[in-house]
Amino acid sequence: MDAIKTLLVDDEKSFIETIEKRLKKRGFAPYLAESGKKCLEILKDSTIHIVVSDVKMPGIGGIDLLKKIKQDYPAIEVILLTGHANPNDGVEGIKQGAFDYLTKPIELEHLIGKINQAWDKIQRIKEKKEEEAFRERMKKQLIANERLASLGTLSAGVAHEINNPLAIIKESAGWMNTIISGMNLSTVPRLNDLKTAIDKIEKSVERARRITHQLLSSVKKQDTALSEIRLNEFLQETIHLVKRSLPEKNIKMSLDTRHTDGILWTDPYQLRQILINLFTNSARAISNEGWIDLTVADTGDLVSISLKDNGEGIAYENLEKIFEPFFTTRAPGEGTGLGLFITRGIVEKLGGKIEVESQVGEGALFTLVLPKFNKNCDTQKGRN
Repeated sequence: MDAIKTLLVDDEKSFIETIEKRLKKRGFAPYLAESGKKCLEILKDSTIHIVVSDVKMPGIGGIDLLKKIKQDYPAIEVILLTGHANPNDGVEGIKQGAFDYLTKPIELEHLIGKINQAWDKIQRIKEKKEEEAFRERMKKQLIANERLASLGTLSAGVAHEINNPLAIIKESAGWMNTIISGMNLSTVPRLNDLKTAIDKIEKSVERARRITHQLLSSVKKQDTALSEIRLNEFLQETIHLVKRSLPEKNIKMSLDTRHTDGILWTDPYQLRQILINLFTNSARAISNEGWIDLTVADTGDLVSISLKDNGEGIAYENLEKIFEPFFTTRAPGEGTGLGLFITRGIVEKLGGKIEVESQVGEGALFTLVLPKFNKNCDTQKGRN
């Protein structure tokens, strides 16, 4: 019964102390409050499931206390205690959202019965919410699976129909560049415009090639090669790689591995791709100067890798969308909308999960959680 966090509220100290002793003998561990004000103070600092409150109290009365609880803590059930001569207070309490009311003097068994009924209601509501959340997750998963199946079919077609013409265009653009470089064309009008046009062709071909490559990698099954990773060395190397690719930005990157023993069994190549994707995503959200902090911590059998930046942040309505394929908030031509989609797919394949917290203007926090020792690691050999 001590799992049911019950708070007794009454200005008659002897009364609630007596009820407390009798409830303790029945396995309860109730909290006590001698006023409505004290009750609200306890609710701020403690998890309470059920409040049993007298109606007539100085200061904040039972009905006003009930209204305040239902406003600030709607999940808490309230049982009111009313004087024998005035059951109307209890009826008014029911109208305001009380679970039930009892008239004084109360019978302990009756009170325990009401507490148990209120607890059953709380559990039913909790189970209903969990079931609704589960259904919503399954609905989203079904939609994601359907999209993934469609994406796989699309990818195969794109690779076959697009890559060949792209190769011809790239080769032709390169041939034109070779001709221009080997001739004296100083008198040719708008020569710079011609070179710029060829450069745009080559960059566009490379962008199209990258998109087809990402499409294929997002649906292609890849073997997972597990090995022991020494995280500090591995992450320092990854940060160095990312910094080299961002020479135009002044971004400070820090690493905190104080709360980990530094060992993780996973696929180093896929983990590196995840981190590079996340670093790149954060770097693009930072205009010119900023910071990205990487923090690693062990939590039992899991390793948590958190990447926080001070970039532009993500709008609340987009937090659930950023891992969907082709979703991007960047300008046309600046993003494919596949980076985070592929990242989540790799994370899940490694047996982990990825979460994001963000507000516009306050940066973003991506948290990657992976099993410290993959279930197949005992069959793996090698060290990274």
